[in-house]
Amino acid sequence: MSGQGSGGNVLAALCSFFIPGLGQLLQARMLAAIIHFVLATALWFILMGWIVHIWSIIDAAKFVPKK
Repeated sequence: MSGQGSGGNVLAALCSFFIPGLGQLLQARMLAAIIHFVLATALWFILMGWIVHIWSIIDAAKFVPKK
């Protein structure tokens, strides 16, 4: 993936749209994927999971790998 706006980031954002953290996992960011998934799952029980869900999508879309 070449960076923000690349096809890889669009695919990662779409994956995070369906399952929070899946986009980060696709980008090989295991810790971020676990954090997004666990936070979204825990917060959906008190109806606040949508915040983490949106954060997960934006984070996957704006990710710029280090060179």
